[in-house]
Amino acid sequence: MSFELDVNGQHTAVEPRAGQCLRTYLRDRGWFGVKKGCDAGDCGACTVHVDGEPVHSCLYPAVRASGRCVTTVEGLARDGELHPVQERFLAAQGFQCGFCTAGFLMTTAALDEEAKADLPRAFKGNLCRCTGYRAIEDAVRGVRHVEEPAAGETVGRNLAAPAGPEVVTGTARYTFDIDVPGLLHLKLLRSPHAHARITAIDTSAALAVPGVHLVLTNLDAPSRHFSSAQHEHVEDDPADTRVFDDVVRHVGQRVAAVVADSEAAAEEGCRRIEVTYDVLPAVTDPEDAMRPGAPVVHDKDPESSGIARPSDNVVAELHGEVGDVEEGFAEADAVYENTFTTQRVQHASLETHGAVAWFDDDGRLVVRSSTQTPFLTRRSLCALFGLPDDAIRVVAGRVGGGFGGKQEMLVEDVVVLAALRLRRPVKLEYTRAEQFFGATVRHPFTVRVKAGARDDGTLTALRLHVVSDTGAYGNHGPGVMFHACGESLAVYRCANKKADAYAVYTNNVPSGAFRGYGLGQVIFALESVLDELAHRLHLDPLVLRERNVIRAGEPLIDAHGQEEDLHIASYGLGECLDIVRAARDEPAEPAPPGWLVGEGTALAMIATAPPRGHFADATVSLLPDGTFDVAVGTAEFGNGTTTVHRQIAAGRLGTTADRVTIRQSDTDLVRHDTGAFGSTGTVVAGKAVLRAADLLAGRILGFAAEHLGADVADLRLAEDAVEHLGNRVLLKELHQAATAAGRSLTADGHFGGTPRSVAFNAQWFRVAVDPDTGELRILRSVHAADAGKVMNPMQCRGQVEGGVAQALGATLFEHVRTDGSGAVTTAAFRQYRLPSFADTPRTEVHFMTTDDALGPLGAKSMSESPFNPVAPALANALRAATGIRFTALPLTRDRIWLALDQRKQVD
Repeated sequence: MSFELDVNGQHTAVEPRAGQCLRTYLRDRGWFGVKKGCDAGDCGACTVHVDGEPVHSCLYPAVRASGRCVTTVEGLARDGELHPVQERFLAAQGFQCGFCTAGFLMTTAALDEEAKADLPRAFKGNLCRCTGYRAIEDAVRGVRHVEEPAAGETVGRNLAAPAGPEVVTGTARYTFDIDVPGLLHLKLLRSPHAHARITAIDTSAALAVPGVHLVLTNLDAPSRHFSSAQHEHVEDDPADTRVFDDVVRHVGQRVAAVVADSEAAAEEGCRRIEVTYDVLPAVTDPEDAMRPGAPVVHDKDPESSGIARPSDNVVAELHGEVGDVEEGFAEADAVYENTFTTQRVQHASLETHGAVAWFDDDGRLVVRSSTQTPFLTRRSLCALFGLPDDAIRVVAGRVGGGFGGKQEMLVEDVVVLAALRLRRPVKLEYTRAEQFFGATVRHPFTVRVKAGARDDGTLTALRLHVVSDTGAYGNHGPGVMFHACGESLAVYRCANKKADAYAVYTNNVPSGAFRGYGLGQVIFALESVLDELAHRLHLDPLVLRERNVIRAGEPLIDAHGQEEDLHIASYGLGECLDIVRAARDEPAEPAPPGWLVGEGTALAMIATAPPRGHFADATVSLLPDGTFDVAVGTAEFGNGTTTVHRQIAAGRLGTTADRVTIRQSDTDLVRHDTGAFGSTGTVVAGKAVLRAADLLAGRILGFAAEHLGADVADLRLAEDAVEHLGNRVLLKELHQAATAAGRSLTADGHFGGTPRSVAFNAQWFRVAVDPDTGELRILRSVHAADAGKVMNPMQCRGQVEGGVAQALGATLFEHVRTDGSGAVTTAAFRQYRLPSFADTPRTEVHFMTTDDALGPLGAKSMSESPFNPVAPALANALRAATGIRFTALPLTRDRIWLALDQRKQVD
């Protein structure tokens, strides 16, 4: 029986491979709008229509589609007109990174009115990690948020994302949405042991597999050690990693790579490699790892590796004190102390880690990667392989989510090694399972907090003892530990503060950068302790916070004293707490009869950029047609920086956003950018764009004054022209005149990330708990955010909602579980539960009216910070409802029920 298929009106008769799913079949034909998110039917990113019915194409055998009509997201638009669903998603901006959007569009397009009335059920097969789902619901309901402001009035308005039309039509190009001729596929063999020395590897059987071109082991790897973490200052992270090592330190670590014509051949090659291991003692508990005699995870010379103290597995430590905490506790009328634990959490960006490397026509290596740090990745690759900076070009297409997880070099090194050896294009794309045991996770923390206060609530002493499990490698371990103990303490006025913290190696899956960068873990503990202290003093917990929070103009002091470049350049924390108070005073939604009800608050502060410099360069140019080009390095992965940079430039150049194009994330096309992490996309890169745009505006007006023989003061930039006393000179004419005169109407801007300001957030929940089952329902969620001048309220609101939703997942059920040997046991979405549409409450977002003295046009950061106060606010609400202080995350239903049941038995 012959195979034939209609895809978006195009006939094909190409037979699928044996066992091939419809998703890979469609992508092989160039329909890149069909995304890979899970390979298990859990996320819905691959949803297509088969004869009008939505299906998860990763589960649908391609052979079953024979004789049918298949529609992908590219086929929704017909005759140049968008489908109504695509129009609505554009109008509502129902996406951020957009990787899940095609799946939501295809599901939505098949819904009837009855199904639309029950969206939690309708979207049970679709996941989004970015939005918090409110924007998606608005898109389905036909709510419009996008504005089209007049020229020069773009800042502070709801401008649409430049890539929106490409996202909703499936033509936006993510990392693997390209066709590279002659592409080879790389697969990794991974360790079954938590700690072992490789004594022998036999690759002969693997090399005999038809289609296998190359097998790489530690014998082929550069001897140089590096860190997978990417920071401007390489010394921030221990150089403890090799491409392939002769010692494996966690279950799932790379052992070898096989490069073949197909993924199937590469996987078969991996299965045939024979490895002989000398199994070594392992340690998976960080407290045990610090004890004398514990197995040593890294035994390298600290002088050469950057490891601080390998003898006791402590990669970094912090000890600081201001005032005298013991004296402060002695002065207190009430003291409370407890220990809190937070679990491993996966970033779960729907686009997995991956890279493609090939050689261009000039023989130069091009690496296309799902990375937040293209420039730092290029630097690391060149250093690792001993190449000059111009030998490698790194390109980040549109990135399908990051959340800090793609501030690592986890795939590019081995792809480049293979490409250099074979002189052929090579691709490595992680599976969803590999994301769990081969990428990084959020650092698990154990935090002991002791706090003391007088009867009136004035804090007298705060003490932290922190142990962070950095896992098998130290990437980000020191930085996360230091940051965790910074703003969490500095936000409160207290004369006596002390912190002791340790980042510890274990034989667990490596930890890494994650939204909030350690603050969320410590804030969960500290804000919980302050609530308990308020209860012991018979004070309103909100009053205790209001009495002790930092005030405008005061120095920011943590356990090490004051950071010189960190300032309160605008202050909205008081207003945030006023929003919480107002929410508490409003009439409450009734809870189910017999359920326990409680309210809880927490606050957070975060610096608007990392310390010691985060650099961005931008170039803004007038083009021959009178439009503008902005070249800036920041990657776009749903953070919205592309839109903001466009708004800033358009606003300063007096034009409309559609007349500004953005070039980004390509080390050949733009100048240096440290990377899209640390909440810097708006504050650092945005300030570089602002400076370049301001400079260019001055140059255009200056040249126009010369050209017209006019006074600069009489000139004004307009949408497509310079206006002079009622007359207009088109920008394209000025460009032509400048070119003829040998003048360049272009300008550069730079910002080094310092001095820095701080942003504030407060979260409040009202919850209800069923005492018989442990079920927790969020009755109301309110978030107050001090983001300074909000560049794009629609976009910023989405960042807050997405941050709250992700934090709720980490608070209520997300948990990367491991067994006794350190092996991850939740390596799929169906074992690792992400928040779905039905799980996520609609959070009310309020922005404060502040104007930052340091940020571009008064803006502050707001991508990471909404995450941080969520867990303690929910735990405080749960405590208010049940009277029980929960000290371990996640707050799962079974934990709540067990605690309630144990209290019943005691009572």
